[in-house]
Amino acid sequence: MIGDQRFTASAALSLKQYAWQFQRTSCPVEAEQLLLTSPPPLGIILMEPAYTRPSLELERLVSLVPYTLWVALLSTDSLQEYQMRAFVARHCHACLLLPLDPGKANHVLESTLTISEVLSAHFGDCNSPAAPGHRAQMIGRSHAIQKLLKDIEKIALVDAPVLITGESGTGKELTARLIHENSPRHGGPFNAVNCGALPSGLIQSELFGHEKGAFTGAGKCKVGIIESTSGGTLFLDEIGDLPLELQVNLLRFLEDHRIQRLGSLREIAVDVRILTATHVDLEHAIQSGDFREDLYHRINVLQARMPPLRERPEDIEALASHYFQKFRAESPCRVRGFSHDSLVTMRQHHWPGNVRELVNRIRRAMVMCEERLITPDDLGLERRKDLVRTRPSLEDIRNCAEREAIAAALARNRNHALHAAQDLGISRATLYRLIDKHCVPRPLDSRA
Repeated sequence: MIGDQRFTASAALSLKQYAWQFQRTSCPVEAEQLLLTSPPPLGIILMEPAYTRPSLELERLVSLVPYTLWVALLSTDSLQEYQMRAFVARHCHACLLLPLDPGKANHVLESTLTISEVLSAHFGDCNSPAAPGHRAQMIGRSHAIQKLLKDIEKIALVDAPVLITGESGTGKELTARLIHENSPRHGGPFNAVNCGALPSGLIQSELFGHEKGAFTGAGKCKVGIIESTSGGTLFLDEIGDLPLELQVNLLRFLEDHRIQRLGSLREIAVDVRILTATHVDLEHAIQSGDFREDLYHRINVLQARMPPLRERPEDIEALASHYFQKFRAESPCRVRGFSHDSLVTMRQHHWPGNVRELVNRIRRAMVMCEERLITPDDLGLERRKDLVRTRPSLEDIRNCAEREAIAAALARNRNHALHAAQDLGISRATLYRLIDKHCVPRPLDSRA
């Protein structure tokens, strides 16, 4: 309970008969320590008279514990002030007017405590930091993700090259990490290299290493990424961007697992499993001469495909909740979740940037949101009204069924109207009327 000590003591005393226990403070520093040490499920802010106008310090305090629900105690006169109403609307689950009615206050506090417990059970405890060293995790229960996880289990046990395909932002590196963590090499290093991000003149040195004096500026011997990953897994992202001259070197390594540092004549045996990923069509790159066909067959021994987010809309809510929790743990804020409209809009969105776009939109929305729940506007998304407009009505469904039944009856009876009408159990006049209504071609005996 935060507020003037005299008033908080009076409020606590009036609720003593209902067995409520409160920690009271009027000091912001002490309040911060109490909130961070043991975040309460329910908090009370007595805003009379010390907090007649809510301060930025008070705003910061209530934002420290995102799953604490706050109840404001204030007078009717205080509630007439704009700043007070704005604070209560943004941060408080309920408010009680002074003088306090103990019975009414007890009902409000019990209800608020129940809601707090529901939120905590649904979203998890975001007041505790994530455990260090956690393993990679694939979020989702869709059929596409379950199939991918089963494929990963099989692929991980076989020490062979793997090509991971999928659009940009789908999480190909996450798949590579899961393969590594479930493989016999999980105790070894896992290194990821984006082939498109390395400077073209340094790729060979970065991957294979170099000897001292191999080129201008090579003042000492350097161990390459491939060699430093010995005993583990090397993930080469955007393999399609690898220059042709280095594709030859990589092909040779995949054939005999031996490398040669730049400027050296000695070959070094390296025990590394190679995983590669691409968002481009490598077969098309082969036809255009940008990728070697023999290397393609070397890296494509096993294959895993990351489905785009639009193919797994049922996973969007779980993904959104996961990243919401993650960012709340990193930087507590007053936002408590997503509105129903935002969840519906996220499922309707096409997501050209896939999971990466989803993460960026959620992180931005958590900073910009001024309410308790994130809205579609906070996410920068517009609800697709075309889905509602194109949904078929009952009349549309009935007309479609009638048209198909008439066409099928005419086909079964070799386009003979009388026989088709008898087949449908209607008169020939009714059949002609339906034929004209649904623009079905008239049968051969229509003039008879």
